[in-house]
Parts: sequence; C-alpha cells; structure tokens
Amino acid sequence: MISQFFVLSQRGDNIVFRDYRGDVAKGTAEIFFRKVKFWKEDGQEEAPPVFDFGYVQTTSTEVLKSYIFNEPIVVDAARLQPLGPAAIFMQGTKRMPGTAVTKSVLANEPGGRKREEIFVDIIEKISVTFSSSGYILTSEIDGTIQMKSYLTGNPEIRLALNEDLSIGRGGGSVYDYRSSSGAGAVILDDCNFHESVRLDSFDMDRTLALIPPDGEFPVMNYRMTQEFKPPFRINCLIEEAGHLKAEVSLKVRAEFPSDIVANTIVVQMPLPNYTTRVSFELEPGAVGQRTDFKEANKKLEWGLKKIVGGSEHTLRAKLTFSQESHANITKEAGPVSMTFTIPMYNVSRLQVKYLQIAKKSSSYNPFRWVRYVTQANSYVARI
Repeated sequence: MISQFFVLSQRGDNIVFRDYRGDVAKGTAEIFFRKVKFWKEDGQEEAPPVFDFGYVQTTSTEVLKSYIFNEPIVVDAARLQPLGPAAIFMQGTKRMPGTAVTKSVLANEPGGRKREEIFVDIIEKISVTFSSSGYILTSEIDGTIQMKSYLTGNPEIRLALNEDLSIGRGGGSVYDYRSSSGAGAVILDDCNFHESVRLDSFDMDRTLALIPPDGEFPVMNYRMTQEFKPPFRINCLIEEAGHLKAEVSLKVRAEFPSDIVANTIVVQMPLPNYTTRVSFELEPGAVGQRTDFKEANKKLEWGLKKIVGGSEHTLRAKLTFSQESHANITKEAGPVSMTFTIPMYNVSRLQVKYLQIAKKSSSYNPFRWVRYVTQANSYVARI
C-alpha cells in the first residue's frame, strides 16, 4: 500500500503531493530528492524504467527484481487491519505499517554506514516597490541562513561569511551585533543568531562557530535595507483603445546573469471593476506561459514557467468594459505584483566563504552543500 505519493520538479519543488496514511515523515520528499540527485555518486544503480514520459512501460515483477537490492521485510498480514478502497485515503494512528516505511530514507554508503553530509541554505525574501516611472521607492531583504545536518558525533562547524560584512551603522561590540562602521560591500541593518552559535571570532574574521543540533534550524536571521539591484524590472502601460475598450502592455526584464534561471513566476494586475472580458496576446514563440482573467476579483494573471537572466518577456491584453471610465484609467487599475523563485542567486551578496567541519580522522570528509535562493516577498510596481 502507498503511504505517500509525490512528483518533484527538477529543483526539488513539490508539484504533486499526497500523504495518505500519515506514517512517513513530512521531509521525506526533500530527502528523497537530495539522495536521488546524487544517486550515481553513491555507487547505486539508476531507478528502473517503469515510466517513460509518464506512460507505464512495465510492471513485471520479474523485470523489476533485477533493480531491487534491498532485503525484503515480511509483514504479518494478521497485524494489519483490512483496508477498503475508501479507507486507503484515511489517516489513522491504529495502522501498523511495515518497518520498511518507518526507516530513514537516507541512502547509506556500502557497509550500512549513513552518509555524512550537511546542507546550508541562504534564503532571501525581498520586498521592492517601484514608482510608475520605474524608480525604486522601497527595498528590503529578509534573509536567513538555514542549516540541516546529517553529521554523526556532533562535530564543531565553522562557517565563514564575507570579510567586509558590516552590521549596523554605528560602532559597538559584537555582542550587540554591531561592528565598527565602514563602507563594506554588504551592510546588514541587524541580525540575530541561533543559541548554539558562538561569536568569539565573529568581530575579527566574520566566522561563526557552532555544534549543530539535530534537525533543521536557522543559524542566522538578518535584515537589509541597503540599496541593491532588483532582479526584475517591470514596465506596465494601460490606455484607452476606443469605446469601452483599453489595452494593457506588460513587460518583464530579468536583470541577473544569463547563467541564472528564475522559475514559478506569476505576475498579477488588478483591473477596473467594470472589466467584463480580457483577451491575451503572447509574444511569438512563447513557451511555458499561461494567462488568465480572474473574473471574481477582476485580476489579470500571467504565469511563466521560467525566465533566463538577461531576457525580456511581453504580454499584451485587450480589455472590454461594461461602462465608460469616469476617471483616469490608470488610477482604477494596478499595481502590478510579482512572485518568483531564483535558485543559486542572492541580491545581498552575502556569501558563505567556507564551511569547515572538525575532523574526526584524516579520512573524515563529509559532503557539504551550499545553496542560495531568492524569493519575492512583496514585489510591486505602480502604474
């Protein structure tokens, strides 16, 4: 029987997720993605070709046996309650699953040893407000350095940040999280640290020392209002186009390098409340884009699967009204808002320079993974 079913994107986001029995940890999908991503490095075989482009190729047990190396765990059928078709979708604590589904899904190295690894994510949520002329009115970054450790023995970790990092605008000791003022490349307004972090040398070399607790935890939270280059520029034009009609032109330009790709982009724009119909026109050759008119709340929605750095995309929309506008139409529409995720990119320029783990022996060399993610918190352009 199935406990969980999920479909993941190439970067590990949940596209489809169903938890039928409630007996598997919530983080299973993330762990599964990280292990599959580096499957071949573990010396394991590739997954069996059960599906090809979503179509079932084979379910023959004889064929699949050649791909399965785990020892089977036999569950006494008498210990399990019979499940009807409807009961499969019910979650309950009285179910007694086989021990296979309660074991850790972390892939082990040959010999049954757990793979030693640590993950560090620098996640930044940005808020930007543009004027109708394109000038930045407000900008802010709420960031966190998130850590998840699968290291045994609780070794000490040293995490080094930018040497030219400044915190606060005035002088003070490190223990009130303010360093001497200076024109550093990265200036944080304020920050706070996890209770396990030691700041003994932070004021001198911007190094954090800690013994990570179990599970996932925030090493450091920070806020920044220093001016930064926004990842996207939004241009919007709306004008009347005849009796009871208007036209909207939306243009989005990616201001980051071409080797960076943003995904799950959604652009929304409130329209006049007397809008009755909207027809859309995408640029020629547009792929992975969708448009919609949310009639209930009178919103235009434009979704883009991905945007490559340096590229520009345009949407045109023709509006039909039920009555004439008695005011400036730009005052009855907008503002334009945008949500997105940009992997391996951060606007603050805060960097993890190195991640040092205390060695247990000369051969001890755990895997280290550092990822940067930028997301929109409130990204708005007035029109």
